[in-house]
Formats: sequence, C-alpha cells, structure tokens
Amino acid sequence: MIDNLFAGLPSTAAVDEQFSELLRNPALRIERIVSNGQSSPPGFWYNQPEGEWVLLLQGEARLRLADEPQARHLKAGDFINLAPHCRHRVDWTPPDQTTIWLAIYYNGTQAG
Repeated sequence: MIDNLFAGLPSTAAVDEQFSELLRNPALRIERIVSNGQSSPPGFWYNQPEGEWVLLLQGEARLRLADEPQARHLKAGDFINLAPHCRHRVDWTPPDQTTIWLAIYYNGTQAG
C-alpha cells in the first residue's frame, strides 16, 4: 500500500490541527500534523518524555523553545531535534496557507 503525505489535507478554514499517526512501534512513532493558523494556547508548553525530530514539509511556523529568547522561524525543509522534556510551543502558523509537519517521536537518548 502506498500513501501520500499530501493527501486528505483539511481546508485552510479548519478550526483544529489535524494529527495523523503514520507508524507506531515500541521505540518510534511518526505523525503528520497539519496546521492552518493554529498555535499553542497561551502559557502552554509541550514537555514530552520522548524525543521529537520535526521536519516542516510545507508552509511556515514559529517554534519557541523555553530556553531561547526568540522563536525560530521555520520554513519548508527546516528540521529540528527536540530532546526529551525540551519545553517548546508553536507561536504561529499562517492562517492563509497549510503547514505540514512530519514529527518522529523516539525513545532513548537524543540523536545527533
């Protein structure tokens, strides 16, 4: 079976982000996340027990890490590795375009 990361995208009028699990096993989980203007709620920080490697496939976003003074402006092709318990949040995604993330969650120590 062949699937496509760009298939089944919600419209840019979607109210909620779309999370689609693509693969899961005991050490790894891969998700496609689709944003259309969504951001993390005020004061909310992700603080996950697993590591997360994130690739922005399409669109743009501002990703803020708790230990950095400025948000990182990500564009298509940019990626970041977030260590376990790295507090982070999404400050912005553009409401007039679809932003597609590929998130790979992994157990263990931080990779490269």
